[in-house]
Amino acid sequence: MTKPRCVLLWILLLLAAGGAASAQTAAEPGPSEVVNALLTRIDRLEQRVAELEASKTPGSTPAPQAPGTASEENQQSPATKIHEHDEDQSSASVAEHHFPSMHLRGFADVDFSSTDEHGTHSGFTLGQFVLHVASPLSNRVAYFGELSFTAQPTSYTADVERSIIRFDYNDYFKLSFGRYHTPINYWNTEFHHGLWLQTTISRPEMIRFGGRFQPVHFLGMLAEGHLPSGPLGMGYEIGLGNGRAGTISRAGDTGDANNNRAWVARVFARPTGLRGLQVGGAIYGDDITPTPALTGNPRFSELIESAHIVWTSETPELLSEFANVHHRDTLTGTVYNSQAYYVQLAYRLPWQQRKWKPYYRFEYMHIPPTEPLFSLPDFQVKDLVQSTAGIRWDISDFAAFKWEYRHTKRGPTDPIVNGAFVQTSFTF
Repeated sequence: MTKPRCVLLWILLLLAAGGAASAQTAAEPGPSEVVNALLTRIDRLEQRVAELEASKTPGSTPAPQAPGTASEENQQSPATKIHEHDEDQSSASVAEHHFPSMHLRGFADVDFSSTDEHGTHSGFTLGQFVLHVASPLSNRVAYFGELSFTAQPTSYTADVERSIIRFDYNDYFKLSFGRYHTPINYWNTEFHHGLWLQTTISRPEMIRFGGRFQPVHFLGMLAEGHLPSGPLGMGYEIGLGNGRAGTISRAGDTGDANNNRAWVARVFARPTGLRGLQVGGAIYGDDITPTPALTGNPRFSELIESAHIVWTSETPELLSEFANVHHRDTLTGTVYNSQAYYVQLAYRLPWQQRKWKPYYRFEYMHIPPTEPLFSLPDFQVKDLVQSTAGIRWDISDFAAFKWEYRHTKRGPTDPIVNGAFVQTSFTF
C-alpha cells in the first residue's frame, strides 16, 4: 500500500472511530467491515481522479469549430454582400468579431481570335487579370473592390472598376457609396470583369466595356433592398451620382462634367415559385457635355429606358434585354432615339457530368443616321446585326473553355465579318 494511501486510510479510521463513539445505534460494524468500506471509498476516489486527469489530456479535448462557424447558442450571421448580383464571387463568411476580415478572389482569361476582316490582328491575347476584394468592417458595414489589369500594345493599364462601401440597415434598405457597374442593365450588374462568370466569351455590344451606347460605370450613392411583395420577390435600386464624363465611355470619376447629377432607378421581381426567373426594368437620366464639343457647344439630355427578362435555370438559360437611348439636343430641341436588344439562349447538356453548354445569341442595334452624339469620331456607335454561336466546356468547377463563331454586320457600307474565337477563363 502506498504512503499517501496509508495516510488517507488512517485519517478515515480516526474519523470512523470518532463517529462510532458518538453513534446512538446499538449495532456497530466490526473493524474489518469499516476497513473494507474505507478501502472501497478510496478506490472510487482514485478512479475518479484518474478520469478527471484523462479528460485534460490533448487527445481528449473536444474538436474546435472550423473558422467561420458558430454554435447554436452563439451563431454569427455571414458578412453581407455588396450587391445581390455578387453572390457567386464577393459574399464571405467571417469569424465572430473579426473585423476587418479581407477575402480575395481572382479571375483571368487567355484568348485567341481569327477573322476575315482586313487590317485587324489575329492570334493570342492576354485578357483581363481581375481581383475582387471583400472585407466586412462590422456586422452591418462592408467594403467591396474590383481591380482590373488589361494588356495594351506597349503596356498594361490598371483600373478601379468598382469600389463600394455599404451600410446594411435591414433587408429593405441598404445604402452604399462608391463606383458601381450602373444598374441600368441586367448583364452589367450580374456579370462583371471576371469573364469566367458569364456563359459567352464576350459581352453584348450594347453594354460592352469601353462601349458608348449605355454608361457602364457610375460614381455616386445607391440605395437598394427588397420590396414587401410576398412571393413576387421584388427589389429596387435608386442611385444618384456623376454622369458620363466628357469622354462618354467613361464615368465622371473626378467630378461631374457639367455640374448636373445623373440618376438611375431599377425595379425587378424574382418570383419564388419560378426559380431562376427575373423580370425588371430601369430608367436612367443625365446631361452630357461631350469633349471635344460640337459646333455651338450643345449639351444633350439623355434618358435611357431598359427592360429585361431572364431565366437562369441553365436547362434552359434565357437572357433577353432591350434599351432605348433618348437624346435631346439642348440647342435645337431635336430628339433622337437609338434602340438595341439581344436574346441569348443556352442549355446545359445532361451527360458527361453536365460540363457542356452550347449557346446562341442574336444582337441588334440601330442608330439614327442624323444622331449627332453617336456620330462623333471619338464616340461613334454603329448599327449592328450579329449572330454568335458557341459552346462552353467546364473543365473543372473553376475553369472553362469556350469556342465561338460570330457573323457580324455593322453599318450600311461595312462588309460582313466572320470570325472564330477561343477563350480559357478561370477563377482562383
